[in-house]
Amino acid sequence: MNFSMGKFLNLGTDSVVQERAIDLLPGMRGKKVAIVHHWWLSNRGAEVVCVAIAEIFPDADFFLHVCDENLVRQTLPQNFSGSINTTFISRLPGARKHYKKYLPLMPLALEQIDLGDYDLVISSESGPSKGVITRPDATHICYCNSPMRYIWDLYHQYLSNAGALIRILFPFIAHKLRMWDRLSADRVDYFIANSEFVRSRIKKYYRRDAEVVFPPVDVQAFSADQPREDFYLYLGQLLPYKQVELAVEAFNQMGLPLVVVGEGELYDKLIAMANSNVTVMGRQPFPVVRDLLQRCRGIIHPGLEDFGIVPVEAMAAGAPVIAYGKGGALESVIHNKTGILFDEQNAEAIIEAVQQIEQGKISFDPAVLHEHATGFDKAIFKQKFLSAINKALGASLP
Repeated sequence: MNFSMGKFLNLGTDSVVQERAIDLLPGMRGKKVAIVHHWWLSNRGAEVVCVAIAEIFPDADFFLHVCDENLVRQTLPQNFSGSINTTFISRLPGARKHYKKYLPLMPLALEQIDLGDYDLVISSESGPSKGVITRPDATHICYCNSPMRYIWDLYHQYLSNAGALIRILFPFIAHKLRMWDRLSADRVDYFIANSEFVRSRIKKYYRRDAEVVFPPVDVQAFSADQPREDFYLYLGQLLPYKQVELAVEAFNQMGLPLVVVGEGELYDKLIAMANSNVTVMGRQPFPVVRDLLQRCRGIIHPGLEDFGIVPVEAMAAGAPVIAYGKGGALESVIHNKTGILFDEQNAEAIIEAVQQIEQGKISFDPAVLHEHATGFDKAIFKQKFLSAINKALGASLP
């Protein structure tokens, strides 16, 4: 999830899917698997994907630039028996707090990972991870949550919000990173995208096709039969590209209750701009988040998302989704059936959408929302992911 709840979810192994893993991948018996992820310091959507992959391959070895190993081990399935390894980035000063400042060194760090013993390498990409060097006869599959946003489509937005020194230096760094990122895409044998939206960006930036496998959601962790209350909810990172400020601005104008749950660089700014009807709670544990999703009148999702696990979790909890109608939201939310998609990314559009609910112009059936969410369940992810791996192995191996 874009916000963070994988640590608190029961992501236990599905025995049926495990049996299918053996059936679908007979050529992998006795083979070694590596999972390469950029960093793991909190649990968000990309980490939920990693957990599901680890449930399929519990003896795989992980490679990361930097991580909170205690958090990783607490989050991974109980039967995980692989190792957790980090690159030299983790040994640099202040790496766990300032890891993004070491971005220019990450391509070099990836290329120092020795994957000579591994037959299948699965990279989880939204930061630098796919640029590893594998054996010529190994298969490299990249599950792409997003091409690196800060050097591609969000580059100018990132630059405009950066400090003075970063604004001076980053254009030179980003130029080199784009060339490396594009070239490193050629090291991947098979791309899997987390949405059609990301698939289109893989095609645009890497000139590669990809199969789409939506990320996993633990739909059964949510109940849709609780009474709805009068507050709305924003759940996610408090970052500029998430556009959470638009949600606060809209509810400041309407005076309706809004609860904001999340952490990030905009936290203090949101506290300062919020009127008394807006509660900014910060990061919360999963039981609190689940309770809020199951009671809220709806969730506000104003950002342009690659996919967005939070909207699916909201629907699983019976809450309609009020979302910006571009990107990943188009692939999970059905307009006027499981939510409302607004066309303009501004406070006025959010107000207009919310008023349709407040004035009774449209209503939603929580049972229908929950049923729709089951199409994104974790078990479905595993089956489709295994099918994609089988295709990749067939395409890559003689």
